[in-house]
Amino acid sequence: MLKILVCVKQVPDVNLVKMDPATGNLVRAGVPTLLNPLDGNALEAAVKLKEKCGGEVTVITMGPPMAESTLRECLAVGADKSVLISGRPFGGADTLSTSYAIAMAAKMESEFDLIFCGKESIDGATGQMGPQLAERFNASQITGALLIEEVDEEKRTVLAQREVDNGVEEIEAKLPCLMTIEKKNYPARLPSLKGKMAAKRASITVYTENDINGLDMQLIGVPGSGTIVPEIYPPVLPEAGQIIDEGDTDATVKKLVGIIAEHAAI
Repeated sequence: MLKILVCVKQVPDVNLVKMDPATGNLVRAGVPTLLNPLDGNALEAAVKLKEKCGGEVTVITMGPPMAESTLRECLAVGADKSVLISGRPFGGADTLSTSYAIAMAAKMESEFDLIFCGKESIDGATGQMGPQLAERFNASQITGALLIEEVDEEKRTVLAQREVDNGVEEIEAKLPCLMTIEKKNYPARLPSLKGKMAAKRASITVYTENDINGLDMQLIGVPGSGTIVPEIYPPVLPEAGQIIDEGDTDATVKKLVGIIAEHAAI
């Protein structure tokens, strides 16, 4: 039976996030959260593969207790199990320490044949998590997977199409394999009423820093982060441009030359 892990993230609605001009920090209070849309594509790929080949889909995320709502969304559309990594020491993590925590927690659950990720998150958009997790799981890697054609459990291989600059290539990789999934063939599905009801009743496994075997506290959260964001600030926008239309070409050119001269640009 295939064991499939899907790594997901709860993100704020970036269209509603504002910035505190005094602190330079994002104001997330009162901003609704959602499943990272690109992770929804990864989950759809996993569920479709389970429906085709059989198997078990586990979703995992790291975040505050409220991230349980995102895991229940995943259970409602076909995931079988869910894992939440949560605890104050995990806070402030960059992708390096996040990938470490996810890999260590996942080992508490099972050995996985396939690991699926969205290609990036809409709040960070680094695209680093997939490749880092492939290294953490000692897995082969197919980025930008368009279509999973075949999984051969006996030969321990997966065959998939991958998008490249000048077209599509077909790749065979050894299991375990990590894939970042493109949206084209895997648009996220809507949950059924039955799925929603089952997800409400489902149990979620929660791991704190005290529950994960062999966890090195110096490799999680801020201590384990290789990058620190000292400040966030909005871009400085230039002054709005001016449209000049005097009704005919000669008058418009004369007006334009006058404005340029006024600013001592000629």
